[in-house]
Amino acid sequence: MSGNPAVVMRLVASAYSVAEKAGAIVRKVLHSGDLGIVEKTGANDLQTLADRLAQKSICASLSRRFPKVTIIGEEDLPCEEVQEDMIENGQAEEILQKICPKEYEALKEEELVVWVDPLDGTKEYTEASSCLHLQVVDQELHKELDKTHSTAIRLLDNVTVLIGIAYGGRAIAGVINQPFYNYQLGSGAALGRTIWGVLGLGAFGFQLQEGPADKRIVTTTRSHSNKTVTDCVNAMEPHDVIRVGGAGNKIIQLIEGKASAYVFASPGCKKWDTCGPEAILHAVGGKLTDMFGNLYHYNADVKHMNSAGVLATLRNHDYYVSRVPQSVLRAL
Repeated sequence: MSGNPAVVMRLVASAYSVAEKAGAIVRKVLHSGDLGIVEKTGANDLQTLADRLAQKSICASLSRRFPKVTIIGEEDLPCEEVQEDMIENGQAEEILQKICPKEYEALKEEELVVWVDPLDGTKEYTEASSCLHLQVVDQELHKELDKTHSTAIRLLDNVTVLIGIAYGGRAIAGVINQPFYNYQLGSGAALGRTIWGVLGLGAFGFQLQEGPADKRIVTTTRSHSNKTVTDCVNAMEPHDVIRVGGAGNKIIQLIEGKASAYVFASPGCKKWDTCGPEAILHAVGGKLTDMFGNLYHYNADVKHMNSAGVLATLRNHDYYVSRVPQSVLRAL
């Protein structure tokens, strides 16, 4: 470790290790078969035991090491003692070795806000669990099980753990853990990967890829669509539309060249969905805004809902903003 890394770099290094532990918790709960599901506001807004345990682990681990940082988690959980085996004390050495961007060198703990989504893509997580359980209990339907297993794998790709770090209302650093990355390689494969980034430094843990120059591929919601969302997607004149779960997953599609734009013209996304992914996207030259083209703010006291939708791109952001219909803007 170099001399004394800046607070923000130590926080990112901790967030990396903490996200990996949370990813392991998410996998363990899935494999147990007992998800402990409760509905928060309806069938499309679920909370599982994995959400609860992962958030407890993340928040307790970070607050122990950085007691003056404001931490805001998605789940409304009671204050209670967290068992010691839920605490992650590690820090990613590769991050501690990086040079902190000058504008963040002198930041103090109390100036930073951390936004936590312990399990982004909960609906897909629960559906995948059901598919995998079906495969175990009904061995006679071989063809149907193969199809079910394939569907489950694709759904597990949607699941991420998100940690975003903000300063002055701006998303400046983020971590995305994919707990089931490499799942399709079968038993024995090393599962999971962690992507991270800091504005002014770059993003790491993946291969940056541009989308096809001659095609507009739009990624949008899988389970929260409505007429406004559909009208806006159609207005982009896409060559293809990919409907998947999870804000983190959609940002990964942008930075790995699988999609050109992430379009969600509806309230629904929250600050913990977008803070970390936005920082990573911006670190590689992309942009995330509302449907009007305005940046979101991540101060501790802002409303949690991204009420004007989400529009994200790796390139050509202004084009996609210009395509948003006035009817959609009025609806928002």
